[in-house]
Amino acid sequence: MTGPLYPAAQLFAGKIEAHFARHAGGRAPEALLPDAAAIEALIDAAFWASLQREEGHDPEISLTFLPPESAERPLRLARPLPLGPRALARLAPAVERPGIHLGVYRQGADLFVWGTTRAIPSFAFVVEVLGPGLLVVKHRVHEASPKFRNVAVFEGEEVKILSPRSADVSDFPPLLRSLITPEFCGTREEPDEVLLRLAVSMRAHKRGGTLLVVPAETDGWRDSIVSPITYGVAPAFTELADLARERAQDGQWHGAIGRVVAAVAGLTAVDGATLINDNYEIIAFGVKIARPDGRPQVEKVLFTEPIEGGTASIVAPVQLGGTRHISAAQFAQDQRDSVAMVASQDGHFTLFAWSKREGLVHAHRVETLLL
Repeated sequence: MTGPLYPAAQLFAGKIEAHFARHAGGRAPEALLPDAAAIEALIDAAFWASLQREEGHDPEISLTFLPPESAERPLRLARPLPLGPRALARLAPAVERPGIHLGVYRQGADLFVWGTTRAIPSFAFVVEVLGPGLLVVKHRVHEASPKFRNVAVFEGEEVKILSPRSADVSDFPPLLRSLITPEFCGTREEPDEVLLRLAVSMRAHKRGGTLLVVPAETDGWRDSIVSPITYGVAPAFTELADLARERAQDGQWHGAIGRVVAAVAGLTAVDGATLINDNYEIIAFGVKIARPDGRPQVEKVLFTEPIEGGTASIVAPVQLGGTRHISAAQFAQDQRDSVAMVASQDGHFTLFAWSKREGLVHAHRVETLLL
């Protein structure tokens, strides 16, 4: 391969270059910001590497455009490797664990893989290979945070440039904003990342599931749940709530909350919905949603996706999915102080919440924020 062959890389490299230039805004050294040609080369190599298999495994790789002298405690190769899909696929087994990035930078006019790093500065360009033909371009939110902000998702011929602020969520419950605008999770003004972690973990088990987040101070949600509840939790499971209150930043805390989140997300794989309150206490799982007597059936929802060019549309819930989506939309219409989160087996992830401004349920598809 002597040149780029993935057309989407060339088509969108300029937009991605503009995003990094606009958001870095003098806050990142110029050496960290790749030009369109470098972005095209990185995405092209990552795409073709994603289609190769190494010893029967699909490669999972994270590349960062970073000079080795800007990396913290880098592992440097004695002889840098020319950037290419075969070289990336061969290195994939060594760097598939989360948090390890292959460092790529210029030597003369060409790009080379110089080694690996675990720590990268804010606004450093990152492209992750998540599966065959599936890439995500992202960057760190800020130095003190382990979170990344997704910039673009490449899936074969389909490319989505993210624009999380394209939808006004000012009238949404506060818990929802940490998912729509993840770059602000954990600040004093916004909730921590517990729901974000739960959403990612719900997608990961690939069985589909529903998580209902209800207010802790009332039990009006019971009107929308079939009784008796088969898998009620008594007393409420509070380990996740206890960890969420700690909100520590050390690695031990992140490991502990990660294990509990995985366990809670596993409950959503059971047929029915999992119920937690807004204090993150687990109330029940495997519950069945029902329309309260006298309440109208949900017939339409406002649908949006936080991507460039995405437009709001009014659709019937059945257009978003099957029984799981319809029942979640019904719950959000009847329990207007609650949120319903739905993971599909195909990877889609939709949030349902009542919009006071629009006077109907708002369905927000957010899987591009969770990759």
